[in-house]
Amino acid sequence: MFFRMRCSAPKFLLTLGAPLMFAACATVGPPQPPSLELPKPPSDLRAARKGDQVTLTWTPPSVTTDRRTIRSVGPIRICRAVARDLTQCGIAVGEAAAQPSSRTVRSSKRKISRSYVDSLSGHLQSDNPSAFVTYGIEALNAEGRGAGLSNQVRVSLVRTLPPPQDFSARVTAQGVVLTWTGEAPAAGSGAPVHYVYRIYRRPEDNAQRILAGEVPAGSERTYSLTDSSVEWEKTYEYRAETVTVIAQENKAQLQIEGDDTPEIKVFTNDVFPPAVPTGLQAVSSGPGQKTFIDLVWAPVADIDLDGYNVYRHEEGEAAAKLNAEPVKTPAYRDANVVSGKRYFYSVSAVDVRGNESGRSEEASELVP
Repeated sequence: MFFRMRCSAPKFLLTLGAPLMFAACATVGPPQPPSLELPKPPSDLRAARKGDQVTLTWTPPSVTTDRRTIRSVGPIRICRAVARDLTQCGIAVGEAAAQPSSRTVRSSKRKISRSYVDSLSGHLQSDNPSAFVTYGIEALNAEGRGAGLSNQVRVSLVRTLPPPQDFSARVTAQGVVLTWTGEAPAAGSGAPVHYVYRIYRRPEDNAQRILAGEVPAGSERTYSLTDSSVEWEKTYEYRAETVTVIAQENKAQLQIEGDDTPEIKVFTNDVFPPAVPTGLQAVSSGPGQKTFIDLVWAPVADIDLDGYNVYRHEEGEAAAKLNAEPVKTPAYRDANVVSGKRYFYSVSAVDVRGNESGRSEEASELVP
């Protein structure tokens, strides 16, 4: 007796008393259509504006719209419109070179970002704080075909002021004094738009910049700012920029940086002495005590103060310094005195770099 096998569930056949199992026949599905090799549109497009330059950044797609690895690599179209939304790219304002291959993207330990810089011409910029331009990008394959636009980003079109002019720096005892001239904002500008000058500083051997200070821009032409947070005997580089600040209802302020001035280099050479001590008083010891004269004076507040020097002379003689090392407190006892003599005293302040102030007004005392 024979069994006929069908391509369905497994069947058992008894042969020579041993059970044998036959698997069902495999089914071949319908053929898949070939991939169109359309890159998946980027979803992380970002934009940053400085002056009339807009820098767009994004991560290139590594897969197609049907989730296959990209093999057909093409350029990126840069799309821009003075409208709230981009429905289609239309005429591209630029094109980024072909993106890295998928093999390069996979072999990298981090995502490789791409960028493109677009320039906003003068006729695009506006005095209207609500004027914006919208950007999107479209990733193409080698045949110039894409699957549509990326996410969209909006950039303000409000004008920025030119960078500060005549930017210069000089070192003073109070710190680095920075001066510049500026262009007054356009007539009628005001809330919700205002402008500030920002000054940035960085040490010569460090790329990290910090904000040294900012000054509101107004109708005046000349400005200054003193950076008193510097350290002495170091080289710093400064630059300045104008920032347009737009107040937005129920939102954080929108800030647009203008172009930078060239960097200027400053060496904070401390050749400035501390303040001159004041309030010097001299008091001799009382009768029956060992003879001495006590001096006291008002302390000097300079942060780099190292101490004081004490000077003494007798009538008609030159003054001589009494201390070998700077006196650390605003007081001094002169025990090397002789009864019946009058002594004249003055004190000066000394900083940690050896700069010495002028001497205080004299105080005199007669030893009993």
